[in-house]
Amino acid sequence: MLMFNRSQPARLHYMANGYRVLSQGDHVVCAVSGEKIPLDALRYWSNARQEAYASAEIATRAMTGK
Repeated sequence: MLMFNRSQPARLHYMANGYRVLSQGDHVVCAVSGEKIPLDALRYWSNARQEAYASAEIATRAMTGK
């Protein structure tokens, strides 16, 4: 019997208006906080840096360096 771990990180290619799934998973990891972000809750990322962020505040901090 095959068992699947449902808590597997996805690999994504981030684009300006969305992302493309490169390998299946149910979440990505915030580049700053390390927090797991479910794909259905992913709202903030940098296509230039190819990073995901858990919140608008964290994304702003990452992009401004503060």
